[in-house]
Amino acid sequence: MIRRLVLLATLPLALAACGGGGDDAPAPTPTLAPAGSPLNVQDCLDQPVGPGRRSVANLVVPDTIKVDLKQPSGFPNGRRLTDSVIDIELAWIFLDLRKHDALTLTRLPLGPQANDVPFRSEFPYLAPPHGGTPAATGGSNFMFRTEPSTAYVQVDRMGMPAIATALISSPAKNPYNDDSPAQDAGRKYVNEITSTLAVLANALQDDFARANLAICAKPVAPA
Repeated sequence: MIRRLVLLATLPLALAACGGGGDDAPAPTPTLAPAGSPLNVQDCLDQPVGPGRRSVANLVVPDTIKVDLKQPSGFPNGRRLTDSVIDIELAWIFLDLRKHDALTLTRLPLGPQANDVPFRSEFPYLAPPHGGTPAATGGSNFMFRTEPSTAYVQVDRMGMPAIATALISSPAKNPYNDDSPAQDAGRKYVNEITSTLAVLANALQDDFARANLAICAKPVAPA
């Protein structure tokens, strides 16, 4: 995830490598807020996304995968193996989705465009492992774990991986990972997410501008 944020600084080169801005029409370079000046990211959190047109804030708080069986499958309605979840989430929180679609970053060569081994077409669907097929040994005396769930410790939350990784600051990561979606729903981390997103948007706004990508964050109006 951190590598993805670093690679966003290479957006202009990535666009040149793929012959321009894809399906997005070139736009005038937007006026940038001075570095370090506050940005309002509420428009980013209010953007409607996905088949149910839910707001970004509603999808990422609480940090869970949502599934509506009446809607087409595919992130954010569930998660398919081929879904570029990180790129989609970064588009949600940074791009103005009135001007760019949520798949904009998936079309840029910022990372692998597909799994290195094709996925299976039937269960278990995951790609076969690298290397040869393990030989059957006819072993016995397998020891299966029988501890109750209370014996385990939660170490990470990855319902919305870009949100948990990028928008929760280092001092808050352990408390966030120790908490549950119930605490998220009580808006415990809303201020944390909002303030971190504003800092990142300010740092990356010039990179998006050079790539002719409009961001959803806006300069704070003077009092």
